[in-house]
Amino acid sequence: MIDFDPGTAAPTKGTSQRNGGDLVVETLEALGAKTVFGIPGQHALGLFDAMGRGNLHFVSSRVENNSAFAADGYSRATGEVGVLFLSTGPGALTSLAGLQEAYATGVPMVVVASQIPLEGLGARRKGMLHQLDDQKASAANVTKSQRLIQHASGIPSAIQDAWTEAISSPQGPVWLEIPQNVLLDPIMVPPVEDALAEAADNPPRVELVREAVKWLSTAERPAIIAGGGTRRGRAEKSLLSIAEKLRAPVICTPGGNGAFPWTHELSLQSWIEDRHMTDLLEDADVLIVIGSSLGEVTSNYFTFAPRGRIIQIDAEPRVLESNSPGLGIRADAGQALAALDEALIAPVDTTRSWHGTTPEDLVKESLAKVKARLESQDLGKELKFMSDIREAVPADMQTFWDMTISAYWGWSCWDARQGQFHSAQGAGGLGYGFPAAIGGAVGLETVGKPSRVLAVSGDGSSMYSISELATAKQHNIPVTWLIVDDGGYGILREYMVGAFGKATATELARPDFVKLAEAFGVPATRVAPEDVADALKAGFAADGPNVVVVETLLKMFGPTHLDD
Repeated sequence: MIDFDPGTAAPTKGTSQRNGGDLVVETLEALGAKTVFGIPGQHALGLFDAMGRGNLHFVSSRVENNSAFAADGYSRATGEVGVLFLSTGPGALTSLAGLQEAYATGVPMVVVASQIPLEGLGARRKGMLHQLDDQKASAANVTKSQRLIQHASGIPSAIQDAWTEAISSPQGPVWLEIPQNVLLDPIMVPPVEDALAEAADNPPRVELVREAVKWLSTAERPAIIAGGGTRRGRAEKSLLSIAEKLRAPVICTPGGNGAFPWTHELSLQSWIEDRHMTDLLEDADVLIVIGSSLGEVTSNYFTFAPRGRIIQIDAEPRVLESNSPGLGIRADAGQALAALDEALIAPVDTTRSWHGTTPEDLVKESLAKVKARLESQDLGKELKFMSDIREAVPADMQTFWDMTISAYWGWSCWDARQGQFHSAQGAGGLGYGFPAAIGGAVGLETVGKPSRVLAVSGDGSSMYSISELATAKQHNIPVTWLIVDDGGYGILREYMVGAFGKATATELARPDFVKLAEAFGVPATRVAPEDVADALKAGFAADGPNVVVVETLLKMFGPTHLDD
């Protein structure tokens, strides 16, 4: 059970006088928010004072970037909006790397940042603490929109609008900022009783669906790439139906991992970086791409050269045809696939063949080729390590992966089963795994589905979020944190050795992670790689947070985009 200690919220002022901070809290509660992440700050004290009069649970991180990751994890685990409270200047700026991940991955969040008093805004440099020339401009690259609220009466509508924008596809974080005096000054606005935010409709245009059906009805070798938008649009059921009607092989991107059943006879799983899969996808005469830009990883590092026609579905118009020409359908993935599924006649073609091979046999052969390639590369330790983790993790457990070699393996080999796979592949910043897992566990508790989650980090990435052990302990959050310690930035070491013959500046001095965790009051254990499954199972059976450290050097499978 997570401990929501009321003592973690700011104390009340001992007065019944309401202020702008109360409007923020009341509106968020009316919209359905239950939990807020963040760190108090001087200009944000009105927000935290108001929380003491409301019902929002506050989870205090130790670094604002990790607060953003936690709100991100909360949203991914629950499907609800993550809410983040930020202080001004340095606090706001420190959150930006976390918000970049949410923006790149399409995670709905409402960010309420404080601001200096109104009289300090504009072109003047009054020398106020935390003063920036234009704070919201700093967030412009990592949020859907930014707005400064200058009057308390505008707070409820602005938050309602921000919530609506956050949940409307393409989803993402929305930035609001409120000056200190607007938060603190007494108000005449009555208490907020109701607020409504409904996602804007984003259906596909009917003529585009009709054209897509025309292409697919005559296709001999259709295939499907399921990206992260498939999961965000909750399009899994429609995807399965379409794939079975078309008898089309389906491969998931790292963001789409889990969108299609791993063991289905049409599942190419997530081996998107293997040339055998690239060859198959290039041979498709019609390729459906859902919620993916066909970007760096999905295109096997831009070596993908499709010979057939592409139907690309994405809620973000800037994604369409950004890497390959095709029939671009701007729509929410869930709505688009539902319309496409309804329009397709089943079965489209029961005699479908890829040059004389059935789609099902083609999938088997392709996966066998990938397996043979891996087995030829002396990767027995890595394959067993990932298999042992998968065997230990309950089928319905949600997992959060940092940018580390284990996660890069996970992108390709992790069968999410009934759980969900979350990683920082959107922006690729370090430090995501543990704070996002904290947010995920808090979210599951909040929505009445309490469950332990797993975070996976390397020793380098774990140092970005090591302070959040205090957060996990303070709130008794059921997170098991697996730290794979290889003494440095392992993937960068491997890249540099491969490119230059030696690695520079990749080796790290690091703490004794077991002793450090124990110093926070968090149980920890160090085990050999072959004992990781038993250690994880013990951690999953415990209460509150715990840490498992494995000291080992893992290798990546050989990159196929460099092959001649």
